[in-house]
Amino acid sequence: MQRTLTGVRVVVLGGSGFVGSAAAARFAEAGATVRSVSLSGRAPFPGAETVAADLTEPGRVAEVIEDADVVLPLVLYTGGGTYRVGQGEADAAARVNIAVVRAVVAAAQRRLVVFAGSTSQVGAGAGERIDGTETDEPTTEYDRQKSVAERAVLDGGGISLRLPTVYGPSPSTLDRGVVTAMIRKALAGERLTVWGDGATERDLVFVEDVASAFVHAVVNADRVAGRHWPLGSGRGVRVRELFETVAAAVAVHTGRPPVPVVSIPPPRTATAMDVRSLVVDPTAFTTATGWRATVGVADGITATVSAVADQAGRPGDPYFAG
Repeated sequence: MQRTLTGVRVVVLGGSGFVGSAAAARFAEAGATVRSVSLSGRAPFPGAETVAADLTEPGRVAEVIEDADVVLPLVLYTGGGTYRVGQGEADAAARVNIAVVRAVVAAAQRRLVVFAGSTSQVGAGAGERIDGTETDEPTTEYDRQKSVAERAVLDGGGISLRLPTVYGPSPSTLDRGVVTAMIRKALAGERLTVWGDGATERDLVFVEDVASAFVHAVVNADRVAGRHWPLGSGRGVRVRELFETVAAAVAVHTGRPPVPVVSIPPPRTATAMDVRSLVVDPTAFTTATGWRATVGVADGITATVSAVADQAGRPGDPYFAG
């Protein structure tokens, strides 16, 4: 893989999504020619080349990646608005999360495939700090599907970047994760609730840093192909501290007092992955590529608060349209 992206054609499947739109924009900034493929065909940034496509249709994946040098299969279906695969949605999810990725690998030939895995693939039994050397024992259906798709990519000589909790605004949308959900509640003046004492730690990485990691992976493909790499900041943030930071940032933005952060018991639907800490040591990927997370949590949340508040006033925005 050449070390400059000028003249490299990158096709982002799921390019109108949260991570996909940020990655598409970052590759374009790096000089690549970018095509965004999504069900909606929505442009991830002004002037982007877009294709509207149902990638579950036979032969459609091969068509949209035919002239690609690099393919990022960033599609995701869970059957709901979260990263949980909904009850009864496993088969439908697999047709996107696994079958589309397998179709990419089958059609890729000499193209480089860079997949978005999840740090949670290690499962509930792994240690609280991981570095990519762990034996995976995925606990949830989401992680099982990620692991199957990832194996197809790695067997084909591709790369998997396992993502931690990713948050923030990207060019065409906002994340549907816990950070944005809590910001929306705080903007509405609602209290924020943590499960138990809120001591569970999470490793958060701003979406722009994640997009940068995909570029670093492609530029350094000769060093990183054929294995998975967990991304993270190396620093855990307790959930209570995270929510208090959200409340404080919203208070600064609105001029109102911070909403309270209160403890409640975990719901019955909580999984073992929901209540365990998970922090990533990204040293291996940093050593191989030079990448590191650069946006701190406080700055990232401030930027996200501004974006959520701005989009809250535009009900036609795709994020709020569901």
